Amino acid sequence: MNSILTPLKSDGALAALLTFGMALVVGSALGFEHIGGYIPCALCLMQRNPYYIGIGIGILAVLSAVLRLPPVFTKVLLIAIAITMLISVGMGIYHSGVEWKFWEGPSTCAIGATGGDTPVNVLEALNATKAPSCTEATLRVLGLSFAGWNVLTSAALAALALWGVFRKPAI
Repeated sequence: MNSILTPLKSDGALAALLTFGMALVVGSALGFEHIGGYIPCALCLMQRNPYYIGIGIGILAVLSAVLRLPPVFTKVLLIAIAITMLISVGMGIYHSGVEWKFWEGPSTCAIGATGGDTPVNVLEALNATKAPSCTEATLRVLGLSFAGWNVLTSAALAALALWGVFRKPAI
């Protein structure tokens, strides 16, 4: 595995890769919503928040490395990225469990994105567009819903961030 990650010798390169990865995941979700027409449920929307936060932290980590601040700053930011991605893993597991009917979802499951044009009357738009239920996966790819794929991608990003924190410094 070390040979695969050899190009990531610097914390800055790793932070840039993590930031790009988080942006790619949330950008894909936005693409499925706005281009593919998949309207997200309330839990889907909540699962994006760790990515939005993580991207901001990732930008700070890149800047920390580029500005040659003490390496501990970048390491702390990598830990923060790992924590946000682990929170995302937990949210994805929870949502997947709701979809598989392992447990009940929140009562706000009917509240989601409305999509489409900007409404003239917000109340009319809320009544006209019914958000999907959190209990039904709108699409499954290789047996996994969007929530299931979120678990895998978040876990991979968290593992990569933790690898960066605990790896031995390059000589």
